[in-house]
Amino acid sequence: MSNELLQAIEMLGREKGIDREIVISALEEAMAAAAKRVLRSQESFVGHFNPELGEVEVFNKKTVVQGPEVEDPLSQLSLDEAQTIAPGVGVGDVLEFPLETTPYMGRIAAQQAKQVLTQKIREAERGIIYTEFKDRVGTIINGVVKRIEKRSVIVDVGRTEALLPASEQCRGERFAQGDRLRAMILEVRENTKGSQVLLSRAAPEFVAKLFEQEVPEIYDGTVGIKCLAREAGERTKIAVFSKDRDVDPIGACIGMRGMRVQAVTRELKGEKIDIIPYKEDLAEFVKSALAPAQVTRVVISDPDSKRMEVIVPEDQLSLTIGKRGQNVRLAGQLVGWELDVKSEGTKKDELLQAMGTMMSSEAQPQAGEESAEAAEAKEAQAADEAFITLPDVPGVPVKVVEALAKKGWGTPEALAGVSDDALSEVPGVGPRVLAHLRAWSQSPGQEAGGASEEPASETEPGPGSQEGGQQ
Repeated sequence: MSNELLQAIEMLGREKGIDREIVISALEEAMAAAAKRVLRSQESFVGHFNPELGEVEVFNKKTVVQGPEVEDPLSQLSLDEAQTIAPGVGVGDVLEFPLETTPYMGRIAAQQAKQVLTQKIREAERGIIYTEFKDRVGTIINGVVKRIEKRSVIVDVGRTEALLPASEQCRGERFAQGDRLRAMILEVRENTKGSQVLLSRAAPEFVAKLFEQEVPEIYDGTVGIKCLAREAGERTKIAVFSKDRDVDPIGACIGMRGMRVQAVTRELKGEKIDIIPYKEDLAEFVKSALAPAQVTRVVISDPDSKRMEVIVPEDQLSLTIGKRGQNVRLAGQLVGWELDVKSEGTKKDELLQAMGTMMSSEAQPQAGEESAEAAEAKEAQAADEAFITLPDVPGVPVKVVEALAKKGWGTPEALAGVSDDALSEVPGVGPRVLAHLRAWSQSPGQEAGGASEEPASETEPGPGSQEGGQQ
């Protein structure tokens, strides 16, 4: 008998992954509860497992109290009576009296013990599952689809079943019973019915974890993911940086022949992925985030509410906005600012209209009484005048031309009267740019137009955008 019960306890512990002592404790509580129900007594019972006999012995416990009379004879014992039974006991001690279990432990008691034991084991198992999975929140887990209930997928993850709600699935995903899937553990909830593990395939962090599994440089910390924006099932933008100047973060994520990013794309059922370099300069970062569209310039319109204007050529407007506004929306989420995209023509019209309004409202102002509105309008005009009538200076970056125009040196005649030292103080003016400026200042009659783009030999490569499997 002893060996049979011990073997059953050991087997139950291995199957459920529960410690042997927890099983024995549950068995003791179950036997005590069964005795209480069968005897229909208000007495206090406790069970103790006897490994030598292979049985759970049930005892009636009573507390020793002072005085010859006791208030509750079922659970209390007077000090005098207790000392006759066990000399040396004191007030507050507990005495246990064994019960003969054989006469009354029949079928009903056994069934009651089984119910209590099952409940205790479930509680222990629930606690073990919660402890195991709560430490794995944010990690990817493999599982098999067990069944589907109203678009929610029940996934067998080994020791328990996890739930993949419809809200955490990517758009267009469909699963069938028996399919294998990977998902991220989003949350572990503990309730009266047990521990519930929630999974997600739509969270942006799921993409980051997939890249961490596919890209060794991300796993070891050489390449980092700065931020990520995602519309699950359609498109993801991810900004990466490298802690080692010899490691290209974009190339590391793409892999040889695009194998790494293609593996992530296959797991996401063809979702497009744009990999862009993270840059500390906000304007340059915005330009990278809007790739593959080309951006003329970026202007911060309201720093408090984090709004900025993005000026693009006419032929780049639709590409910048993207299908249903997806490109600019994801770029705004990536940089954390709200982006207002405007074409060059629209921006010029707005500036001209503002100038006309300012001139009409402030016509013939008295000397020294210029209004604050007029001053602000003039400042806006001065700030954007270079953009409206930038000269075409071959070989000179557009930013340098803007800076020169704002200083009033936007014509060959004005530039001819400026010394080389003064020009060298303008950001971006080096020996080669200075030579181009001098050549242009000696050729009057240049027509106003769009400033030339900076030569490739004097600039860094533009922001790159890698889309799933393309370099």
